[in-house]
Amino acid sequence: MTMPAYILTLSCPDRTGIVHAVSGFLLERGGNIEEAAQFNDPTTGLFFMRVRFACSDHPEAALREQLITFAGGFGMHWQLHAAAEPMKTVILVSKDGHCLNDLLFRWKSGLLAIDVRAIVSNHRDFYQLAASYNVPFHHIPMTATTKAQAEARQMEIIEAEGSELVVLARYMQILSNDLCKKLSGRAINIHHSFLPSFKGAKPYYQAHDRGVKLIGATAHYVTADLDEGPIIEQDVTRADHTDTVEALTARGRDTESQVLARAVKWHSEHRVLLNGHRTVVFK
Repeated sequence: MTMPAYILTLSCPDRTGIVHAVSGFLLERGGNIEEAAQFNDPTTGLFFMRVRFACSDHPEAALREQLITFAGGFGMHWQLHAAAEPMKTVILVSKDGHCLNDLLFRWKSGLLAIDVRAIVSNHRDFYQLAASYNVPFHHIPMTATTKAQAEARQMEIIEAEGSELVVLARYMQILSNDLCKKLSGRAINIHHSFLPSFKGAKPYYQAHDRGVKLIGATAHYVTADLDEGPIIEQDVTRADHTDTVEALTARGRDTESQVLARAVKWHSEHRVLLNGHRTVVFK
């Protein structure tokens, strides 16, 4: 019989003996460690750890109760997750569907530990794509005068679906400060790495005009500071003088899709821990 597996993530002020204490805590409860990673950040004095373990002797509720007492002695911030449970996810998108299409394919192929519960868009372009994956599609138009009501409706859907993750898959609307706070630590955005150099519409046209030699993408957590949230993943690809705008755009979209997919994968596997305005990513 396969024992249920859990993922424990934690952070606390660094001190000697933390790894030994965590290992001992799990051993005393019949836990078998299957994967472990830790990081000591000398600049902040914090310790970070992720442990995947199997345990049949104690149910999840009992482990949580006992972790409260254990973690208190170290000043730990911790989370415990059942490893087999996919992360409930809502995806927001506008008119560019490359990232959405890539995430849906990876999800249905079993490559992402997520459960896409809904797709929300301010346009109707992808309702057929959503239907082909049997995912509810919500069209919520947005204007400057209806922004507050539209965001309230978005939040209703996110809460109704029990969403633990919100992915902005090329969602081209700036979230209000209020919504950013509500989604803190569980909303991931993707953008081209030209920011702040090439702002506004058609960034790849601007990049082509400047003759760039590198194009890239950045996946980060959403904060009230536009496109300045903690970075999860970045990547680049080469460009040269022979590239047309169309070729540059296509290569950029491929990079965006891959970077966002990696960020979603790591987040859904509880491999990303916040470290102030930075992240610790246990790959």
